[in-house]
Amino acid sequence: MKRKGTWLEFQAENKNPMHVNEWLRESVKASQGVISQYRKQHGLMVNHASIGSANPIVAAGDTVALEVFRQEKDGTIPEYKELSILYEDDHLIAINKPAGMKTHPNEPGETGTLANALAFHYMMQGEDTPVRIVHRLDEDTTGAILFAKHALSQAIMDRDLQDHSIFRTYSAVVNGVPDPPAGTIAEPIGRDRHHPSRRRVSPGGQAAVTHYETVKVLNSSALLKIRLETGRTHQIRVHLSHIGHSIIGDPLYGRPSSKISRQALHASAISFRHPITGEDLLLTAPFPEDMKEWE
Repeated sequence: MKRKGTWLEFQAENKNPMHVNEWLRESVKASQGVISQYRKQHGLMVNHASIGSANPIVAAGDTVALEVFRQEKDGTIPEYKELSILYEDDHLIAINKPAGMKTHPNEPGETGTLANALAFHYMMQGEDTPVRIVHRLDEDTTGAILFAKHALSQAIMDRDLQDHSIFRTYSAVVNGVPDPPAGTIAEPIGRDRHHPSRRRVSPGGQAAVTHYETVKVLNSSALLKIRLETGRTHQIRVHLSHIGHSIIGDPLYGRPSSKISRQALHASAISFRHPITGEDLLLTAPFPEDMKEWE
């Protein structure tokens, strides 16, 4: 597999001849839905010849090329900010997000977000690609966050996120010590009718599942390891508050703290299958300075 301009070229190694759509499912691990969506908008060549909407046979030694690196813009304003990059290649980038920064703009022309900083990074790299968000973090939550660099990577990672095969691990410092020390919170989450930005456990809300494990007891608080099965807005904060152990420093679901000026929540690791190479990746984000004392 190698990049050639806007194309990503593969040398087929399949033992038995197969149609190119089947080859894509086997070799790129893309579902039929992803393949169909991709082929409607992007070029595909077999042995250096464009095949349009055809589905020719691919045999060992044939060349299959996908036009994945097309130049595109999305209107995100580039803005310089130093980035802490955990991993980067032609297909994706993972960043250790700082506190106090939104993941993306909420209105046209907005700046100061991680997406703006990433747009600047792409510009300096000479990459004309939109900022493609795979998942989000709250403004005051730090840690590992994934972005796709092209439409095929995004489609595959979006599917993997939906299938729960992208595993996100968080570290949270909570008020009190949970009993039992490990467990699962499976409570639906919906909007709080009495507050514009709060969420709450609600029978009519969306299904949400949070797994927690106590890592360390710290006097009247505890450091928890959290794993999500779903990704609802404020999910960890809502669920931990619901069981009586709000995150230290969380003004929305708990109370402010003199020890930290935000909720003590950090996306400490993310593991997933690389959308193009199939390699298993585990990326870890070091604790931020304002949480070091609890590490």
